Amino acid sequence: MDKIRVKGGNELSGEIKISAAKNSVLPIIAASILGNDKVKINNAPMLEDVYVICNVLEELGCNISLDKSSKSITVDSCNIKPINANNELVKKMRASFLIMGPMLSRLGYCKLSLPGGCNIGSRPIDLHLKGFKALGADIEIGHGYVEARAKKLIANRIYLDFPSVGATENIIMASVFAKGTTIIENAAEEPEIKDLADFLNSMGAMIDGAGRGKIIIEGVDSLKGTEHTPIYDRIEAGTFMIAGAITHSKIKVMGINEEHLRPVIEKLKESGVKIEVSEEEQSIVVDGRNIIKSVDIKTMPYPGFPTDMQAQMMSLLALANGVSVITETVFENRFMHVSELARMGANVKIDGRTALIEGVPKITGCEVKATDLRAGAALIIAGLSAEGETDVTDIYHIDRGYVDIEKKLRSIGADIERYSVD
Repeated sequence: MDKIRVKGGNELSGEIKISAAKNSVLPIIAASILGNDKVKINNAPMLEDVYVICNVLEELGCNISLDKSSKSITVDSCNIKPINANNELVKKMRASFLIMGPMLSRLGYCKLSLPGGCNIGSRPIDLHLKGFKALGADIEIGHGYVEARAKKLIANRIYLDFPSVGATENIIMASVFAKGTTIIENAAEEPEIKDLADFLNSMGAMIDGAGRGKIIIEGVDSLKGTEHTPIYDRIEAGTFMIAGAITHSKIKVMGINEEHLRPVIEKLKESGVKIEVSEEEQSIVVDGRNIIKSVDIKTMPYPGFPTDMQAQMMSLLALANGVSVITETVFENRFMHVSELARMGANVKIDGRTALIEGVPKITGCEVKATDLRAGAALIIAGLSAEGETDVTDIYHIDRGYVDIEKKLRSIGADIERYSVD
């Protein structure tokens, strides 16, 4: 089992390069099975979740070529067949459920075990299934599995009770071959939704409105192959921005879209961090050498403050001057990192979905556990500013969403290493 050890106190400097967005790449890989020809995905992040969904597609008969040196993935789904995906693979990662929409669309059948993933709260699949039913699919839920079948999907108007990212993506993929015009209302607006639509449109789909609350899909007969480069990872970018702020450092983060990061940028500015954006260079300079002030945050679906940045921001606010309040509205169990931060000396009190953070002058390194992906990143960030050494365990969570996080941080001056323990 690997651990990450961080020795706090180093000032960071230099440039750090952001990888492509995991949350874009996973649905794009799933959607690639809709094409009749090969699909190539460039600059793909080589992450555990990417390997898992590629293995799921191989279980379905797809030919996957994954080139780590060029960071490219080629998918040939000519021999895809309607078999049950490997239960253990699907349980490893919730995003595996995204193959249900394209499988139902292309083959008219899909049976999957109920999905797994980070234990950050209930993420029900009822909105996915509601969309499939509206398109004419028959759904059967058994002990630990979901089965969907449809001879022919028919376009329909679908209203989502909540702007779920996964449901929006799955319904888009299920709708591309549905006869007529499908309209998804109260759709998720995340940048990754638009990236998926851009990918599908390059294959010949007719999708309009992605990235807004109303998406219109005109059904087509077939899709061709394509080549696509996904957007940068706004959550990874935000994570490294906070790393600069918490260490009172000045760093440059390369590979950003200011619009995608607007909620994080504004909250960091409010806390006293200086931000300089270069649209031409696609970079952000973060200067955290001022005193960090307390701020209040409420997580919301995009374009609100992202729940995936809540834990990292809490690490910063644990050392801020004053009392901050974070309200988590997206997931009901996303404060598991609080007890780990408390071990380091943070003063955080939880009341339901609200966290009250009273800033302290310093925190101290110790052994802490990555309870989920973003919690793990938050603990590494905390360790960068802590006195002494911080050992982060269960880092397999972190590896699901960050490419070489310790190497990237080390490149800008962090004292951080990965090591194996028996």
